[in-house]
Amino acid sequence: MNIRSLTRGDGVVIGAAVLLFIASFLSIYSIDGASSSDIPSLWGSGPVVLSVVLAGIIGAALVVVSRALPQPRKVAGLDLGQFGIAFTVFAAWSALGNVFDPIGAVDNLRTAGSGPDPGTGLILALVATLVMAGAAIATPLVPALQAALIPAPKPAAPQPYGAQPPGGYGYPGAAQQQPYGGQPQAGQPYGAQQPQAQAQPPAGEFSPFWFAVPVPRPLFAEDGSPTPIAELAPGTWYLAVEQRGPALVAQTQDGRRGVLQDTSGIQRG
Repeated sequence: MNIRSLTRGDGVVIGAAVLLFIASFLSIYSIDGASSSDIPSLWGSGPVVLSVVLAGIIGAALVVVSRALPQPRKVAGLDLGQFGIAFTVFAAWSALGNVFDPIGAVDNLRTAGSGPDPGTGLILALVATLVMAGAAIATPLVPALQAALIPAPKPAAPQPYGAQPPGGYGYPGAAQQQPYGGQPQAGQPYGAQQPQAQAQPPAGEFSPFWFAVPVPRPLFAEDGSPTPIAELAPGTWYLAVEQRGPALVAQTQDGRRGVLQDTSGIQRG
């Protein structure tokens, strides 16, 4: 699992799940003149626990786990994220129904004209499940929610493959070195042959560079196979080693190479 592949929408889902868990310990209904210690929490109602609390938390977990997995897992032809969205929608619908009828076993109170109102816990549970379901559904559709939850860390000194880091050996801005046995000269670069060693590549020649993707993208085999061999996740730096038209040949951390066909919006290191 790669937590850097989580999006802002997943962060909203996680926050809503935390709010739902907190709400489960608050009152399920309120009655005028009744002590709060005498009113049960959401855990005091089996239907509410199963259809709202557990359904919402399980749905949020499925949505987040499906996003963090390198490859989508499918059950009965549907991936885990779709199951998670279904759970969150069911939890929100159940919470709405329980707000209209916070407890069904108090008919004697209704006849007395003092029917219970939704409690703090039930109202917060409705808000949490609505936000959770909305974020789970909207994340694949809204670009703002698809941004990485944890920004990609900038490499300390991202350089093309084989280049020297700034300020280090051979860098023009560093303290100048003198050739072995030579006389110090002010402003003289390292060695007499340095201009040849520092020669720039011809115009149009590709230089490898580090990059990160804004959203998860598949990496295809170099032989043109339509089946992805890996998935590039946001928040991780990959090395582009070759360019093939608009596509890039990228190398993963474990040494696998493949073709990244969609290069729009990539962040160069």
